Amino acid sequence: MDQPLNVRLGAEALGTFTFFFLGFSGIAVLVDIGGDAITSLGIAAGFGFGVAVAIAAFGHLSGGHFNPAVTAGLAVAGRFPSREVIPYWIAQLVGGFGAVLVMAIVYSSDVTDALHTQPGSGIDSWAALVLEIVATALFVMVVLTVATDERAAWNGVMAPFLIGLYIFTAATVVGPASGGSFNPARSLDPVLFNQEWGDVWIYVVGPLAGAVLGGAIWAFLCLRVPPTPDKRFETAREDEPKPAA
Repeated sequence: MDQPLNVRLGAEALGTFTFFFLGFSGIAVLVDIGGDAITSLGIAAGFGFGVAVAIAAFGHLSGGHFNPAVTAGLAVAGRFPSREVIPYWIAQLVGGFGAVLVMAIVYSSDVTDALHTQPGSGIDSWAALVLEIVATALFVMVVLTVATDERAAWNGVMAPFLIGLYIFTAATVVGPASGGSFNPARSLDPVLFNQEWGDVWIYVVGPLAGAVLGGAIWAFLCLRVPPTPDKRFETAREDEPKPAA
C-alpha cells in the first residue's frame, strides 16, 4: 500500500462506516418496521454485501480491513506492519461508531438496543466464544488467501465478493448461535453508545483469538519454505541418455 497513513486511516473509517451502516440498517428495519420488511437472511446479506461493497470502494486505498480481527490476523501472518495495527483499530472503531450514531438519529431507541451482540437462545457464553473463534479464524484465512496470496487464481479482483460471501454465509449459519459478530468493532461500537457491557467480552476475545489462530495457521501452511528437491531424482535425470541432436 503506497498511500500515506492518514489516507489509509480515512479509508478504513469510511469503509467501516459503509459496512456497518448497511448491516445495522437491516437490523433497524426489522426492529422498527417489522419482519414483513426484512428477514434474518436479509440482515446477513446486509453485512455480507456491505463489506463487499466497502472493500470494492475503499480497499485499494487501505487494504479494506474494516475489522480489528482482520488487521490482527494480517499482522500475525506478516502481511501487515505491526506498528499500524492500533491506528487501524482506532479508525475502524471511529467509522463504526458513526454508523451507530446514524441509527440512533434516524430510528427508535429500540434499534440501538438491538444492535447489542449476544449468544442465541440456548447457547451459553463459552459455546458462543468457541464459535466466534473458529468462524473468525476461517475468515482470516480466507482474507489472507484471496487478498494477499498471488498464487491463488481467485486472488485480487474476486476478493470483495469472496470475503462478502464468507460473512453472509457465516452470519446465516453461525450467527443465530454465536451472535454473528466475527468483528470486535461491530460489537464494541454499539456498547460504547448504549453501555450494555454484559456479553461484549465474547466478541472481543473470540474474534481476536480467532484472528491470531487463523493468521498463524495460514502462515504455517502457506508461507513455508518449499521442500528441497530430492537429489536422487536429480542424479537419475542427469544420468539419462541425451537425445541425439
